[in-house]
Amino acid sequence: MRRTRDLVRAFWERAVRTARLMIGVPDYDTYVRHMRARHPSRPVMSYAEFFDERQQARYRSGGGRCC
Repeated sequence: MRRTRDLVRAFWERAVRTARLMIGVPDYDTYVRHMRARHPSRPVMSYAEFFDERQQARYRSGGGRCC
């Protein structure tokens, strides 16, 4: 029973991550794991800083288009 619950939880977490990426919401947990594993000497941004930086990266190049 526990294994089934773990599998369902893992599936759900991946589905949520996929849905967020599809609509453009960045995955903060993945960012934190990456920074701690690959760049331990660099500071990790807060969620608000991370979200703002990702939004700027996504929308700064287009100039202000609606579609």
